[in-house]
Amino acid sequence: MTDVIQVQTTTPERQDAEHIASLLVGKRLAACVQVSGPITSTYRWKGAVESSQEWLCTIKTRQDLFEQVEKTIREIHPYQEPEILAVAVVAGSKGYLSWLNKELETPTE
Repeated sequence: MTDVIQVQTTTPERQDAEHIASLLVGKRLAACVQVSGPITSTYRWKGAVESSQEWLCTIKTRQDLFEQVEKTIREIHPYQEPEILAVAVVAGSKGYLSWLNKELETPTE
């Protein structure tokens, strides 16, 4: 088991997803964010079944940073209630996990 998690969120526009990605990586809250899409999401919202095109952000971070990641996403996300789900990474290549953890360290100056 690792302390690494993948967080995902979806946005209505590509530029929203890219803004989230840039902000999280810039603040060292994520080592990497992949933006995929467009995807089609079907969901129930306020009693109705809806379908929309969205962009998916897959965020690579650590468990101890989740609260800050969630707060940052909520501050800029256009949705009233955005999807913010975290999944534990149970294993990964030693080199990738080492790189990820190094990128999430606060730089010393």
